[in-house]
Amino acid sequence: MQFAPPLESGILLRRYKRFLADIRLADGTELTLHCPNTGSMKNCQFPGERVWFSTSDNPKRKYAHTWELMQTPSGELIGINTGRANALAAEAIEAGVIPELQGYERLRREVKYGDENSRIDILLSGQGKPDCYVEVKSCTLLEGDRGYFPDAVTSRGQKHLRELMQMVARGHRAVLLFAVQHTGIDTVQAATHIDPDYTLLMAQAVKAGVEVLAYKAILSPSGASLTEACRVFI
Repeated sequence: MQFAPPLESGILLRRYKRFLADIRLADGTELTLHCPNTGSMKNCQFPGERVWFSTSDNPKRKYAHTWELMQTPSGELIGINTGRANALAAEAIEAGVIPELQGYERLRREVKYGDENSRIDILLSGQGKPDCYVEVKSCTLLEGDRGYFPDAVTSRGQKHLRELMQMVARGHRAVLLFAVQHTGIDTVQAATHIDPDYTLLMAQAVKAGVEVLAYKAILSPSGASLTEACRVFI
C-alpha cells in the first residue's frame, strides 16, 4: 500500500475526544487531525514525538487530515489508522504473502454473514473448497516484549469470535488474522489483563477450529505492507 499523496508530518500535542488529535507543524502552525482509531490507543500516543498524516480532497469532510503513523520515543512506528488493516490483509493475500490463505479464486470484502448481523472483513472462495471467513484485527499494543489484543474491552470483538465459531460449525473455514501495525511487535497474544472474556472466548474459538494468524507490517511514511508471520500465543 502506497500513501498517495505522500504523508506529511508534525509533532503530536494531544489526543482528545477520542477521534481528534492536535499537532504542530514545522512552521509552528497547529492542526487538528481526525484520529481513526476506536481503541484506547494504550502505549500508542506520545506527545512531543513525530506523527504522519494523510490529507483528503473531499470538501465534505470536517477534518481533512487523518492521523496515519506515530513514532515512539525508541524510534518504532505504529499504524494508527485501524481502517488500513483490512486493505493490508487483502493486499497481502493477493500478493501471496500469507501462504495459509492461498489457493482461493475470489476475495470479497465486507460481506454480511452470521446470526449477529456481522460483516466479515474478507471472504475467500474457490471451487471445491469450503469458504474461508477472515476476520482482521489491528494489533498495536506493545507491553514489554510482546504485542497484545485488544487494548480495551471489546464486545464487538467477542461477537466476531462467536460468529467465526458458527462458520466452523457450519462446515466453513474461519480465520482470525492479526495485522500487526507496530514495528516493535514480534509476538502476539490475547490481553487477559484487559479483556479476560475475550481471552477465554479466543481459546474456545481455537478449540472449535478457528485458526489464528498474525502478520507484521513494514511501516514507513511512503507506504505499508504485511511481510512476515508473527508467533501467536494462545
